[in-house]
Amino acid sequence: MGYVIKPASILACASLIALASTTTLLNAQTATPENSMALKGVMEKLGQDMQAVTGAISNEDWALVAELAPKIARHAEPPPEEKVRIVTWLGKDAGKFRGFDVQVHEEATAMGEAATRSDGEAVINAFAKVQQTCLACHQSFRKPFVKQFYGTP
Repeated sequence: MGYVIKPASILACASLIALASTTTLLNAQTATPENSMALKGVMEKLGQDMQAVTGAISNEDWALVAELAPKIARHAEPPPEEKVRIVTWLGKDAGKFRGFDVQVHEEATAMGEAATRSDGEAVINAFAKVQQTCLACHQSFRKPFVKQFYGTP
């Protein structure tokens, strides 16, 4: 698709994907400012963008979907020190984690392209794939991540 994926970008995106639905869970934690990760804020923004896409799809607002899709595909990243902590923790599973990120990038990009064509069916199919990839990553990594970095089960 012409997008050059940088290793740091992959890790950050994968980190975000793995935690995309943790907004509620992390907000429920009693994390203090000194142990709260920047990733939490990034994930909250990504969650807001995903919810906004849902609303835009229901209103057939393809222009808004086209605006939001690149924000999902190329979301913000946590700082380098935090990425190092995450990748160190991931160890041998870093490739699997990165793979989820690549899939989300590709599907969010496809969603945006479909939205520019006002192709609602293709938008919905791509959005479903983004959500499926998020879910797969969450099921693999979310609970152990929260336990590792927030000390909760």
